[in-house]
Formats: sequence, structure tokens, C-alpha cells
Amino acid sequence: MEHDAIKGTVPLTFIKPHALPTYPTDTPALDSFGRRIDYMRISLTDRCNMRCVYCMPALGMRFAPRPELLTNDELLLVVGAAAAAGFRKLRLTGGEPTLRQELVELIRAMKAIPGIEHIAMTTNALRLRKLAGPLKEAGLDRVNISIDSLDPVKFRQMSRGGSLDEVWAGIRAADEAGLRPLKLNAVIVRGMNDDEVVRLAELTTRHPWEFRFIEVMPLTGVAGLAEEGVVSTAELIALIEAHFGPLNPYGQDPADPARRYRIPGAPGKLGFISAVTDPFCATCNRMRLTADGRLHLCLLRDDELDLRAAIRSGATQAALEQIIRHAVQLKPWGHGLPEGVLPTLRGMSQLGG
Repeated sequence: MEHDAIKGTVPLTFIKPHALPTYPTDTPALDSFGRRIDYMRISLTDRCNMRCVYCMPALGMRFAPRPELLTNDELLLVVGAAAAAGFRKLRLTGGEPTLRQELVELIRAMKAIPGIEHIAMTTNALRLRKLAGPLKEAGLDRVNISIDSLDPVKFRQMSRGGSLDEVWAGIRAADEAGLRPLKLNAVIVRGMNDDEVVRLAELTTRHPWEFRFIEVMPLTGVAGLAEEGVVSTAELIALIEAHFGPLNPYGQDPADPARRYRIPGAPGKLGFISAVTDPFCATCNRMRLTADGRLHLCLLRDDELDLRAAIRSGATQAALEQIIRHAVQLKPWGHGLPEGVLPTLRGMSQLGG
């Protein structure tokens, strides 16, 4: 099973705690390639109040019934176990994480767990106008906000119903609340919003934000779009430099998937996330927890371990820590796109990116 997990060919399921090797608990978790895995992306819900074209199919979505989702207490048990294994950073995702009930209280409780140093959230910002202040007060450090177009009509088309005005209100509220550094994300899709690349980049000449351009990824439900829609980072940079001149490279955090640049004289920064054309697997430090309690080992593979089953079978925090450490050991080197291995189990709305 371990061999298949590394190849990414067979999804993993529940591993009984007593069947695991015993891992030391006095050091941070390292995977079999020596990478320190200390960043967990947690999907709080698979539901969303938008239906973006690169994230969900227009029809046929099945959302998990509430009993299948981890409860707040179960989530906190997982976070405590992850922190004990050396995880320091959390990112809350969805679907749309602001749809989660008791979100403010949940973040407050997560931030109080020893070892958790930083909590961020990726959101479409439709509910941030009211939530930004309370979330900051509860311990949320910063947000990434999705904004794929500056044209209200095109934004509504790409999001299948989202309001650009509400997103801008959420961006302003996040900035005023101090959820910084503020990062904006756009997934660039050929034939949809690739004509707005320069206009989106120009935001960094007026604001101290980081604008991140993300390639379409071939996840379930949108794989066909990814085949034709990918605009490479090299093409994006060429478009921006044709307008602004050569970009200046900016300091790079090895664990950050974005290649960062600055338009000369701009207060903000640009980032390019190229999982398809220029993968960053060598410095990956993350794992993903799905809303229904599976630990997903790599965004673009199907391998998972079922933490919900362990919890609901009575696993203690110490037992969960051992399962998480085992999952880290099973984490593959990288995705299998060059070998033609495509994920088939989950879409982006179930994994949170």
C-alpha cells in the first residue's frame, strides 16, 4: 500500500492506529524526502456561494451532508494532533470558509492551540464586509481573496453569479481590519480573462497588495477546461513586461509556491503560481484536510487517509498524531501530471487549492 501511495495510483483509506509504526514525538514531522511538513490547509466546507468555472462544474455537484463533515470539536482534535506533530501554519479554505457556522469561535480556539503560530484564510470575500473585523480579533492573521476579473459582467460570468461590488467591499474591509499582507488571487483562463492580465497587475502600482496569478489545474469537474485554458507563467510575465518593462525579482520564501516579482516603483508585488508548467514540489511543506475528514497528501493526486473514521472509532489526540506522522511519511514527491497521472476523486471546491 505504501508503494502505491507514493506512486499515487491507489487511494488510501483508514489505517488502524495499532497497525502503524511508532514515530518519535519529540521532533517535527519530516517526510521520506526530508521535507519538513508544517502547513495544513483545512477545508471547512465543500459548499460555496459562487460556482467559478475553474473550480466547479455548472451542474451535478454533490455536497457532503452535514453529518459527514468534521464537527468543530473534531477539527480542533485534528489541529491539536497536527500541532503536536510540528504543524505551525493553518490555512482555512472551502468551498467558501466563511459559510462555516461559528467560524469566529473556531478560529479563536484554533489560535489558542499551542504550536499554532499563523492562521490564514482563502475566501471569495462576499461575506467579509461584516466578518473581517471579528475574524481579525479572533486571531486570523491574513486573507487571500479571489478576484478573477475587474469587469462586473465578466466577473459574474466566471463566478456564475458573484458580485464584484461585494468582493471589493470585502477587500476594503479586510485591509481596514489589518488582515495583511493582503493577497489577491486570479486564476487566468485563456479566452476568458487573459485579456485582463495587465489591468490586474496594475493594481500593485496603486496598492501595497500582492497579486497572484494562478494556472488552471486539471482537477475533477474542470479537467477539460484545464486542457485548453492554461496560460503559462512565461506568457503572463511577457504580457506584463510588454506594458511595464522588465519585472524585478523579489525575495522568495522557499516554501512559497509563488514566484514573486515587482513592477519597478510599485508598492505591491506580483506572484505567479505555476503548478502545471513550473511545479514547486521540491519545496512543498503542506498537506490538506478535506471537510469530510480525509488527509489529502498531494493536491494533484488522489491519495488520502481517513481521519474522521479514526476519530469516530475513538482515536485519541496521541493516536491521531501518529496517523498524521504516518501520512507525512507517505507524502509523494510531487504530482504525476508529467506521467499522465490525473486526480479523479475530488474537485477544487472539495480541496481548497
